[in-house]
Amino acid sequence: PREEVAYVTCTYRETCIDQPDFLATVDLNPRSPCYGQVIHRLPMPNLKDELHASGWSTGCTCLDNITTKRTKLILPCLISSRIYVVDVGSQCRAPKLCKMIEPVDVFWKCNKGYLNVPRSLPCGDILIANVGDPSGNAKGGFVVLDGESFELKGNWENECETPPSGYDFWFQPRHNVLVSSAGFVMKRAGYGFDPNDLKKGVFGRRLNVWNLSCRTLTQCFDLGEDSLPLCVRFLHNPDAAEGYV
Repeated sequence: PREEVAYVTCTYRETCIDQPDFLATVDLNPRSPCYGQVIHRLPMPNLKDELHASGWSTGCTCLDNITTKRTKLILPCLISSRIYVVDVGSQCRAPKLCKMIEPVDVFWKCNKGYLNVPRSLPCGDILIANVGDPSGNAKGGFVVLDGESFELKGNWENECETPPSGYDFWFQPRHNVLVSSAGFVMKRAGYGFDPNDLKKGVFGRRLNVWNLSCRTLTQCFDLGEDSLPLCVRFLHNPDAAEGYV
């Protein structure tokens, strides 16, 4: 059936408003008097998180697992490195916060920080890409949440396989491949974007190709000094081997 609500992450960064970020629920039912409007706001319990990407806690649809219910929304924080789990199954029009993983847990258990994009693995666990280490230096890789308990399990890749920078990723189980992009250095991001930094190697410029089942790097592409690869997307056809960045 057609979805009747959408969830949008909202932040007050650079607005001089000192309030927590929030998750907005938007009415998508064209027959509703509130169609296209925000009908609910779920404020986070902390300041300066910077909600960015969000993802569902279900298995990959490429494996035709259509019976799994999407009842939890995963909200990693780009600045604070927190992870929020939101219950959208009990009341889809008024979701509630059901779990929070503090930054110190991510720092100590994974030596990662500045979390970005979450996606559900074929096994049902949640994979979250990170942009840096706890000090804000560039560091790629992924952290894993248990798909049922939402406990932090640790790093996904082997330590020797950690890329020098990271940002986004997408995977294609039918081809046993995961492709991740580079990104920016959080220490430098606060100063604004300077195109001259591209030639200085401040930003990542690689695409990393992983063996999905073995969690190992198989190939890396350097896209050149004028490149800053960010979002990775495969075609909607799960049998297709093409993608875009």
